[in-house]
Amino acid sequence: MRSRGPVSFGPAARRSLLACLLLLPLLCGAGPASAARGAPTLARSDGTDAEITKVSKIDERTLDITVSSPAMGDFVPVRVILPKSWYSNREGRFPVVYMLHGGRDDYTSWTRETDVEDLARHSDVLIVMPDAGKAGYYSDWYAGRPLWETFHTAELVRLMEREFRASSARAVIGLSMGGFGALNYAAHRQGMFRYVAAMSSYVDLNDPVVRVVLGLGSVSDGVDLRDVWGDSEVNADIWQAHNPAAMPRAFRGAKVHLSAGDGEIGPMDGNRPAPVLMIASVGDKFLPESVARFAQSLRSVGVEVTTHLYSPGTHSWPYWERELHSIWPTVMKEVGARPWAEHS
Repeated sequence: MRSRGPVSFGPAARRSLLACLLLLPLLCGAGPASAARGAPTLARSDGTDAEITKVSKIDERTLDITVSSPAMGDFVPVRVILPKSWYSNREGRFPVVYMLHGGRDDYTSWTRETDVEDLARHSDVLIVMPDAGKAGYYSDWYAGRPLWETFHTAELVRLMEREFRASSARAVIGLSMGGFGALNYAAHRQGMFRYVAAMSSYVDLNDPVVRVVLGLGSVSDGVDLRDVWGDSEVNADIWQAHNPAAMPRAFRGAKVHLSAGDGEIGPMDGNRPAPVLMIASVGDKFLPESVARFAQSLRSVGVEVTTHLYSPGTHSWPYWERELHSIWPTVMKEVGARPWAEHS
């Protein structure tokens, strides 16, 4: 990943910068002056943890932060939506929802393509949307770097707890490549997430169709999958360690939701150009069968799983936004935040 080249701030400057940005709505009349005591004081890092080097205020509750990551050896952008009572509840710790983007996209995708900000408007939940590279596969690469999994599940989780008062009540939602990442993170860090949702995601690396699609996609992205997980035969153990379908028991303790369309074009696809529709159609066409098998495998070992295999449905945002609306009340319940519908 290319360096974003942000200006580096010392610890004292970082504390002042983030505190000022978080206090700005209060100073502008968005809340009582006494709520200013709720702004955090950033802890001094020991030099081995990820650190915030830049903060940009998008709106009253939405921030873009730049994180200096030792694991990545680089600067990584993350978008954060603060809980409703962030400014007034200065002692509070908040449940957190991590939202993972798909391939060839970035950390802005969920707010760019969905109304997640409206869903979260009255929710006391911290929403964290990290970048993961255009083709990072949410993995610590066999080649050495990038180390996306270490950044997301170790450094970023600690950073959110230290600087944004995140609690241990967590959910993770992802789509396409991000859904694959969400499943792997939940399996590798058993107990870290109470709820995991994967939308239009490949779930079985042993599926011949998945192998073909991954191979074609990696070539298109200029990525050698041997750099990601090693050789598929020589390093078969690494491939299986990143294969959700190969480790159903690792999902015990989490509630899992899986969804995918059948590739049929429907009214929600609108009037997009034919080549775009064709790609979106192919993207989901092969998924329902493998998702259904994976769901049955999870149930056979006692994992609580729900599925939504729908028709029509393509590999595209209108369906993912609809799915987000559908699962949001459950996500809020599982992490201990009130469902958004209670406020509407």
